[in-house]
Amino acid sequence: MNFTNNIINWYSDNKRDLPWRHTTNPYFIWLSEIILQQTQVKQGLPYYLSFVKTFPTVFDLAKSDEQDVLKLWQGLGYYSRARNLHYTAKYIANDLDGKFPNTYTELIKLKGIGDYTASAIASIAFGETTAVVDGNVYRVLSRFFGIDTPINSTKGIKEFKVLASELIDKKRPAVFNQAIMEFGAQQCKPKNPYCILCLLQSACVAFQKNKISELPIKLKKTKVRNRYFNYLVFIDSKKNTLLQKRTQKGIWQNLYQFPLIESENSLSIKEFEKLSNETELLKGRTFDYSLYNEADVIHKLSHQHLHTKFWIINSYEDLKAGISNSKLQDYPVPALIHDFISKFKF
Repeated sequence: MNFTNNIINWYSDNKRDLPWRHTTNPYFIWLSEIILQQTQVKQGLPYYLSFVKTFPTVFDLAKSDEQDVLKLWQGLGYYSRARNLHYTAKYIANDLDGKFPNTYTELIKLKGIGDYTASAIASIAFGETTAVVDGNVYRVLSRFFGIDTPINSTKGIKEFKVLASELIDKKRPAVFNQAIMEFGAQQCKPKNPYCILCLLQSACVAFQKNKISELPIKLKKTKVRNRYFNYLVFIDSKKNTLLQKRTQKGIWQNLYQFPLIESENSLSIKEFEKLSNETELLKGRTFDYSLYNEADVIHKLSHQHLHTKFWIINSYEDLKAGISNSKLQDYPVPALIHDFISKFKF
């Protein structure tokens, strides 16, 4: 069985009609690839269309304010992607006169671009024979060839890259790369793949050995850390509130949130009262408060679970740096905060 030809033939009959497949413009290819990192197509497509409409060229993206980029990105998560996107756009526009590097070797030097993204842009936009290896590709190759090397191990990363490089169609690298990724996304899915109707079935090791659910193999993830967030939702007589910018490195850098107290556990009302007496923002202020949600809102990130309470602080004094509740939608905020703002009536 010719694996490469079969994958390409399947793609020609089954590929989805997606806007970035109608162009070789490196700016659009780059945008799509950054957005689709850690993101499914159905979720990423509206964001791609919004970015292309708002920033039709790399120069438009470069001259924009980071806050506008983060606001447009809101809801996609992994916000470092958006910050790196903006940084790299400025570099390409200002230092490279808007011209993208046209080789894998140069592309991978750009901030926010790793092996996969550099390979995708180099092959799709510039026709370079460099194989992509993403989650879909790992899954297809590990199942078809029966490879049990962990895909997130140093050995596995190298092994699968070498194999993909051997399989790539040297005359049609862009088509092959898109084909194998699409095959993994649509046919050889993580759960309930369409094995019965798969054209690779007869030669697929995982199917023959009944190991579909076992492959690919991943090393155990980093232990999840539990954190306890207490947001202070200030409201004064003018219906103004407070937001603060997260400037420290880590989750949600440069996004806005309500003033935060992080605690060692989920706070009871009595524990909150005690802590509030030690909080600078509340010291000397006349206020009353209430707990918005008795049960923690649990927001799950890749390596962290945030157990969150929202404390409504009704201030008897006007807030000096108060923000009108009608302006809250102008600020880029994490999904956790956005969901609260959407539900809460100021």
